[in-house]
Parts: sequence; C-alpha cells; structure tokens
Amino acid sequence: MSYTQYTKKIALVDCNSFYVSCETLFTPKLKNKPVVVLSNNDGCIVSRSNEAKALGIKMGEPYFKAKDIIIKNNVQVFSSNYSLYGDISRRVMRTLKRFNSDIEIYSIDEAFLDLSNFSDNEIEDVGKEIRSIVLQWTGIPTSIGIAKTKTLSKVANHIAKKKETGVTSLIGIENIDPILEKVDINDVWGVGRQLTKFYHRNGIYNAKQLKNISNTWIKKSSNVLSSRTAMELRGIACIDFEKTTTKRKSCVVSRSFGQRIEKFQELKEAIANYCLNASEKIRSESLIAKSITIFIRTSPFQSKFGYYANSKTIDFPIATNNSIEIVKAAISALENIFKNGYRYQKAGVLLTSLSNDDDKKNLFSSEKDEKINSLMKSIDNTNYRYGRSAISLASAGVQKRWNMKREYSSRIDTADFYSLPTIKAI
Repeated sequence: MSYTQYTKKIALVDCNSFYVSCETLFTPKLKNKPVVVLSNNDGCIVSRSNEAKALGIKMGEPYFKAKDIIIKNNVQVFSSNYSLYGDISRRVMRTLKRFNSDIEIYSIDEAFLDLSNFSDNEIEDVGKEIRSIVLQWTGIPTSIGIAKTKTLSKVANHIAKKKETGVTSLIGIENIDPILEKVDINDVWGVGRQLTKFYHRNGIYNAKQLKNISNTWIKKSSNVLSSRTAMELRGIACIDFEKTTTKRKSCVVSRSFGQRIEKFQELKEAIANYCLNASEKIRSESLIAKSITIFIRTSPFQSKFGYYANSKTIDFPIATNNSIEIVKAAISALENIFKNGYRYQKAGVLLTSLSNDDDKKNLFSSEKDEKINSLMKSIDNTNYRYGRSAISLASAGVQKRWNMKREYSSRIDTADFYSLPTIKAI
C-alpha cells in the first residue's frame, strides 16, 4: 500500500544580490558584469554581483577604499534607490503568495514560505517552479532552501546559492551531519560575531558540532538562543512561523545630509520632509502617534567645527497621523534646539507611542477630523500614483540641497510612471 508523505516544510526564498538585481533589471547589458550598489550618501558597498565579489570587493567596504579596483576593472556603480527596491520587493512577495497566502516577510529580499501542503517527493520541483515564476514575473533571480525548520532552511539556502539550479531541499535526508559539517558556525542563522567567538573558544567550529553538542553543556555554558538553534539544527522547530506582521511601536526617519547644513531654513526643510515620510508610513499601517522626537547632530569626526547634538520630544494633545500637525510640532521643536554656528551632518524624526487609528475615534472627533483624514488619504493616493512629493507642503522646500548624495543614481522608480525607463526605436 503506497501513500504520500507530508512533513513540515519551510522554504526560505532569498533574492540574489537584490539591490544589484533591481538595477540590472533595466540594463540587460550588465548581466554577468561586475556591479555594486552603494549605501546612503554613496558611502559603503551594500550589494555586489558575483563578478564583483570575485574581484575581491568586500561587503560593507567604504567606496573610496575599493575605488581603485572598481576603476581598474570597469565595475558599474549605482547609488542606492530604495523606492525601486521597495516596489520590486512588493512584486516578489505578491508572486510568492501564489503558492501560499501565508508567508513571513523576513526582510526586503527574504521571505519564509510554508510548503507543508506539498508532498516530500515533489517539494524540490516546487522550489524550482517558484524560482522560475519569480524570475519570469519580476526578473529577479532567487535562491531557495527548503527544510523542516527555519534554521535548516537558512542552511539549505546557503548551499543553494552555490548551485546552478538555485534550489536545495534537505527534506527526506536522514543524516544531514555531512552537510552541516561544511557550514561554518558563523554562517548559521542567529550566530553573530560575539557568539562565534564564544563557540570557537569552546571548540565549536561548524553547524554539525553545534547540532550534536549535549543539552547539558548548552544549559550550563550558553543561553536560550544557543539551545534553540541546536534544536532547530536537529530538525525540531523552535522558531515560530510568523504569518502576521506585528504592528510597529515607533517609526523613525533619519538621514545623513549630502552636504553639511548651517542654515535653519535648510534644516527645517529636511525635518519637514522626514515628517511627511514618517506620517505617510504610519498612515499606510492605520496608526497614529502620541509623540514626536526631533534630533539633530554635527559630525563627531570634525572637531575643529565643534560638536553639537540635541533632541526634543513633544506630546500631541490627541494622537495623530496628520502630516500638517506633525510638521508643525517638529518645526516648533527644532526652533528650540537649533544653534547657529554649527555644520549639521544628520537629523531625524521619531514618532512614538503608536496605536491603531481606530483609537482616535472618541468624544472629541468632529467633522473637521473627517475632512483632514480625507485630505491625507487623497495626498497619499496622489503621491503613490505620481511619485513621492507630487503633493507636498511649502515648508518641505523645493531645491533640497541637503538631500543625500546620489552621484550614481539610475533614477528609475517603477512606482512612478514618469521615472520609468523609456525604449527608443532604432
């Protein structure tokens, strides 16, 4: 008598060199060429193509340190473009929901997918189908690891990145010790730098050794995290699959400026823009804020100009997500902490004590509140359709000289019709 076997199966879908993949999506000639993407203000390298990795360009390396290698090898450089990456990420996640509507979005380029409804025999083919459809529908290449636990699916994904098929399944493998022995301890999910040093001091150098360590030693020498990781490596699920996203308790928007700011007006414009951004974010999640904190600082590395940092918090009389009220409060706070004679490097806003928008409906709600809510909704819809800042406030300025340095920006935004690339007839 034959039967189909079903076991717990968690897939980790990871977009390969995601930022680079997004940029090269619209420039096919860069396929199989060395490409890097830089962080805010073109500071450090945050994404590399395989060809760039092969040249020895390191992740997180300051751009100026790698510049000689980049110029010598004709490496294509892009400034970060988070509007583009965010939109492509949403498209990838929507595509994954075709296979199971309950997914856990782990980061902008990673998601856990529960594939337990597929049989053990077909699971690897399902992984290949997912990879093929994501590539066809979004243009983004992925690596997929499938296993009984999240930690093992991370291990499988680590292996998949080095395979031509891009898919690795550990389902049905009775003895995975030979596989885990090849995984360095620092490559195990949840094992950071300090924990790696601790394991090395105790003779644990790979995933197999951690899997087979005694529970007695873990309880005596380490912590709950180590115990949980070891159990997951043994195929016993200890990390819950989070199908629903927990609503945030705070929202921060901050940036380092593309050039130092000395004038109050320019700092005011930056703060107003950050408030608009933060307000839009919390409205998209139906949240309201009870308080706002404004912070500003100069560079700690330019002592000859003097160092100054300060912040101020203001509580709203009634929790709100109204951009106009939030900007007004922020500018009032800024007037209290701004000092002339300093060259400001960074500023930001922090909305805290967030709660559900429904909580605002109280005895003080009025027809005016309904009109304001309708106005905010109209602004958000317009900006979503025509690009951020299509409708803004006068206090947010126009020139925005303080904006981040983005010397190598592709200026492509798939969420903005007017920022889409154009095709020219030959």
